Amino acid sequence: MTIPVLVLRPEPGAAATAGQARAMGLDAHAYPLFSVRPLPWQPVPREDVDGLLLGSANALRHGGEALDLYHGLPAYAVGEKTAEVARTAGFDVVTAGKGGLQQVLAGVRPEHRRLLRLAGRERVDLAIPASVTITTREVYASEPQPMPPGLAEHLNSPAIVLLHSGEAAAHFARLCDQAGIRRNLIGIAAIGPRVAARAGQGWAALRSAVQPDDSALLALAAQMCEEACSGSRSQLPEQG
Repeated sequence: MTIPVLVLRPEPGAAATAGQARAMGLDAHAYPLFSVRPLPWQPVPREDVDGLLLGSANALRHGGEALDLYHGLPAYAVGEKTAEVARTAGFDVVTAGKGGLQQVLAGVRPEHRRLLRLAGRERVDLAIPASVTITTREVYASEPQPMPPGLAEHLNSPAIVLLHSGEAAAHFARLCDQAGIRRNLIGIAAIGPRVAARAGQGWAALRSAVQPDDSALLALAAQMCEEACSGSRSQLPEQG
């Protein structure tokens, strides 16, 4: 029995994650439930910024020409993939985190205390250290999309769904309920506990990756597929 792994994040991340999953031998399919679009935003004068705080590569993909003002500034990125895009865009990456943006913020250097956070309209709230000042600009938005027919077809039999954000978790749960899809057929692999919580209850399994990154999420998905194929698909406690 093959259990499909369904990736719901926006492109180009959906194709990248699905490709990594297939390289691991998983039966992965990309069904983006959000499309990303740029938002108009007012740049902050460069002289008022010591560094950038980046929670997603989408901030760089959709930030527009105003990003040119900040080329050469140090950047703190949530993960290595965002860091790669930042380097390509002309920024000096100081940190590529592995445990989420809050952990990255805890390691900001004293000389970079004035940060410009380039973010999405929906984003994670951060506890800001007293030594740091953050100015936030929303530069992109992720717009929810209806459920694609192919995704609905996959969800009529056992499947593992990857969830990368709380908004995706809530939107996916609503779509399933609207379509009358049985939650007890679907295992949820979430990138973190807060994302898992937004999905609600009643799923065949509800698990969180041990680290908030794609590698840990895909390792969890592989484990859940193995468990599902062996018949141990009961509701499981959340991890991570």
